[in-house]
Amino acid sequence: MIQITNLHFAYGKRRVLYNGLHLTLSPGSIYGLLGPNGAGKSTLFRLMAGLLFPKQGAIQVAGHDPAKRRPAFLQDIFLLPEEVYTPAMRIREYVTLNAPFYPRFDHRQFAGYLAEFGLTEDERLNEISYGQKKKVLIGFGLATNTAVLLMDEPTNGLDIPSKAQFRRLVAGAADENRTVIISTHQVRDLETLIDPVIILTEGHQVIQAPMEVIGERLWFGLVPRLEDIQGTIFYSERAVGGYAVVAQPNVAEASGRAASGRIDLEWLFNAVQAHPDYMHTLFSDTKTLTHA
Repeated sequence: MIQITNLHFAYGKRRVLYNGLHLTLSPGSIYGLLGPNGAGKSTLFRLMAGLLFPKQGAIQVAGHDPAKRRPAFLQDIFLLPEEVYTPAMRIREYVTLNAPFYPRFDHRQFAGYLAEFGLTEDERLNEISYGQKKKVLIGFGLATNTAVLLMDEPTNGLDIPSKAQFRRLVAGAADENRTVIISTHQVRDLETLIDPVIILTEGHQVIQAPMEVIGERLWFGLVPRLEDIQGTIFYSERAVGGYAVVAQPNVAEASGRAASGRIDLEWLFNAVQAHPDYMHTLFSDTKTLTHA
C-alpha cells in the first residue's frame, strides 16, 4: 500500500510540481503512470523511494516513511531508474554484492529471467549493450520480490521482442501482495499490461481510473469523417481511411457508430491533456486525485 497525503514539492520557488497531492495505491495491481515531460513522474518515484523529501505532507510506503530510509523499508522497495549505470563486473558478482540487501531475492527466479533474455551470469556488465543492461536490472528488480516495485521508462532501450518478454515477465511476477508502478511515455508498449492508469496533466491534475471504467465512459474508434460524429470530440488525429477519435459514448451512438473497441492509451493521454478539467470531472468518482 502506498498512501500519499497532501504532498507538496517544488524545485526552488517557481517550479511547483505537487501542491496538495493525494494518492492511494493498493497491492495487486500494475499501475501505469503517464504524463508529459516535466510533470513530475520521476520525481514522484524518488519521493516514494526516499531519495527526495516532501516540503509538506506525508508519504507511507508499505507502512514506512521513505524519508527515514530505514533498512526495513529499503529491503522492501526496488526502483529501476530510467537511466541505468552498471559497474565493471560480471552479472554473477553484481548479484552476489546486491542480492543480500533483499531478503526475498530468488536466485532461481533471476536465473530464469536471464535465460529468457538470452544472458548468462558470466557476462560483464560493462561489455554488454544498454538494452542488455536494462534486461539484467529488470530481472534483478523482479527477483527481489519487494512489496513495491517502481519502474521508470523500463522499455527504453529494448527491442520489439524484448518488450513482449518484459510484459510477460512483469505480469508473471505481479501478485496480490505487490504494488507495481510503471512510468512510461511508450504507452503502446504497455497498454495490455497496466491497469489502473494514472495520468498527470500540465494543469496539475491527476486522473486515476481502471481500464474498464475508461472504456465505459469514453468511445475510441475510427471514422471516415469528423462530421460523422455529432457532438463533443475530445481528441482526433488523421489515420489511414479517416480519423482516430476519442468521444463521448452517447455521441458515438447517436452518430450510428459501434460500441467502443480497444482503449488506445496514446489517444487517451492526448484527450486528457487537451481537456484536463472535463476528464478530471468525468473520473472524479474513480479515485481521481488532484494537485488542488
